[in-house]
Amino acid sequence: MDQIAPAPPAMPPDGTKHPDRPKLLEILGPGLITGASDDDPSGIATYSQAGAQFGFDLGWTLLFSWPLMCAIQEISARIGRVTGRGIAGNLKRHYPDVFVYSLVALLVVANTINLGADLGAMGAALKLVLGDGDPGKGGSAALYVAAFAIITVLLEIFVRYARYVSVLKWLTLSLFAYVGVALIVKVPWASVGYHLVVPNISLKPGYLTVVVAVLGTTISPYLFFWQAGEEVEEVRERADAKPLERDPGQAKREFGRIRLDTYLGMGLSNVVALFIIITTAATLHAHNITDIQTSSQAAIALRPIAGQFAFLIFALGIIGCGLLAVPVLAGSAAYALGEAFGWHVGLTRKLGRAKAFYGAIIVAGLVGAGLNFIQIDPIKALFWSAVINGVAAVPIMAMIMHLASHKPAMGELKIHAGLKIVGWLATAVMAVAAVGMFATMGS
Repeated sequence: MDQIAPAPPAMPPDGTKHPDRPKLLEILGPGLITGASDDDPSGIATYSQAGAQFGFDLGWTLLFSWPLMCAIQEISARIGRVTGRGIAGNLKRHYPDVFVYSLVALLVVANTINLGADLGAMGAALKLVLGDGDPGKGGSAALYVAAFAIITVLLEIFVRYARYVSVLKWLTLSLFAYVGVALIVKVPWASVGYHLVVPNISLKPGYLTVVVAVLGTTISPYLFFWQAGEEVEEVRERADAKPLERDPGQAKREFGRIRLDTYLGMGLSNVVALFIIITTAATLHAHNITDIQTSSQAAIALRPIAGQFAFLIFALGIIGCGLLAVPVLAGSAAYALGEAFGWHVGLTRKLGRAKAFYGAIIVAGLVGAGLNFIQIDPIKALFWSAVINGVAAVPIMAMIMHLASHKPAMGELKIHAGLKIVGWLATAVMAVAAVGMFATMGS
């Protein structure tokens, strides 16, 4: 008796057959963009300050923080992929509304301040580039701030999601500007390697403050909300994808994709941050220039030491990184607000079907840009943004860990013991960092 041949695998609705093993560029997405957006202009300022003040001494913090940020970001992504809802949507289902609204409010305020600081840094960087390094030339930084805000908001709203994600992926290449700068200047690589594995830890308040700042920059609440939200978007965008709670058969493949995407994305983030520290340590610190407050100040100080080309690459990197980070900051705030208040959310939705969600993105962009037109000290604004993030990060991380281990939320796909241990360790480290931040605030 003839055997019946097995039916061919079902084709997606668009008629395109996807390979069993997706290519690396298809795997890289939410984790890559999230990690790259962590190196925003404000973060560049923090890493520049670390290198200028303490030389290579703080390189170890980026090696130390990498597994911690990988764990909490992978857990955030798993929550989105399993449940089909973002962080705020899941918090709303399992925690009191007042608690959720309070944390979302802190996130939105911190994101908006951070967004404003990033726009200001981008405007200042473009002014420097056009003025050939002269802060008195190059046109109006305020005009450039407004232009960057309008461009990023319009792209986020009107460009189709799949194409917009491709744009963000290409923008991650701007981070390699800082690798290039480090290769241009003279670096004692043996000393860099030594300080990576043999930390020179000091208990002086200034040192501890910068350590806390680096940890707070690498592990930030807006990254949790963005990566989880993007996993939900991927489910909506792909015809063959469903939330894993409805199709657990996809779990092994999807968790593998999330892990690789996240580890590479966070690795890129920390490698670039390390190269920024290396560059500023080998140039500014070596020439006793230790007081750096903004990324533009770092670019200006770099010019007479490392040359025009290094200055230009550093300044253009600020703009490229900002173009990536600003939509992530605005988008993560909109995801959190929308899910907390039950709006239709998502960049895959058209404007008419998610008016409140896109309205939140517009308001975040306008308010962030507006902060640059009023008499607010950008350094103080960043300081208070860091304080707010420090207050919000620990309870948000604790709730994420509880959700990911909670069977009513995750079913049989709750996180395994190894991920749970590293995730709680990350939460504990951030709690210590928050205490350290408040302990050193007056120093």
